[in-house]
Amino acid sequence: MWPSLSLLCVLVAFASARSIPYFPPLSDDLVNHINKLNTTWKAGHNFHNADMSYVKKLCGTFLGGPKLPERVDFAADVELPDNFDSRTQWPNCPTISEIRDQGSCGSCWAFGAVEAISDRICVHTNAKVSVEVSAEDLLSCCGFECGMGCNGGYPSGAWRYWTERGLVSGGLYDSHVGCRPYSIPPCEHHVNGSRPPCTGEGGGTPRCSRHCEPGYSPSYKEDKHYGITSYGVPRSEKEIMAEIYKNGPVEGAFIVYEDFLMYKSGEQQPWGCGGEPCSLLHP
Repeated sequence: MWPSLSLLCVLVAFASARSIPYFPPLSDDLVNHINKLNTTWKAGHNFHNADMSYVKKLCGTFLGGPKLPERVDFAADVELPDNFDSRTQWPNCPTISEIRDQGSCGSCWAFGAVEAISDRICVHTNAKVSVEVSAEDLLSCCGFECGMGCNGGYPSGAWRYWTERGLVSGGLYDSHVGCRPYSIPPCEHHVNGSRPPCTGEGGGTPRCSRHCEPGYSPSYKEDKHYGITSYGVPRSEKEIMAEIYKNGPVEGAFIVYEDFLMYKSGEQQPWGCGGEPCSLLHP
């Protein structure tokens, strides 16, 4: 029976995992162990003098959450090119090339959503509407259906909020672009630079304010942008490629294992340490 087969696979995975030597996360021993395996990728240090509590806060996406309808069998009739770049496909959509900084806040779930939403608004209006959708508005005003703000959230909840409640415009920190620009300052993400280092100890999730910043027009209510529909894409490389090719950038999430934090180069194996699972980093 299929349930028995599934249970057997889980037991084998755990039994195999127990044979792997344990190395502390972010340690020299873990880096050396991974590199000695001589697989398809190399490890190194990305987080210097960082505490694991900070690193875990960077895992800002929760599994589960609201279920979106899944678009199926879309790629079957799509002939994909060998190379594709959304920036050159839609050159009049500047948000596709924009990289935003979430600062010391576990808001990747919100940033991934508003960045892809901004791109798609431009793509599907043939660049007649180009807007930076506000990460601040989504992060602060979408409540339990989206998760816990700077402490993590559900991407599916973000997309549903856009279609049901709408989102206003808002640019980068201190940009004064749009109705609600981002209020959390940028920081240096585990590299040396001119900005203060990211600590993971920001001031918490910004307060939900249903007003635009002073001097901005139109009003908060009039500035709302709505999606007609939102949906999920199957876990298929071809389906995801076809979705991007036809409709524009998407938001995705993946499970993070301890060894991923040490990634430097190459193609990381999907099951972490030499083909075996390392310890899972829970948000």
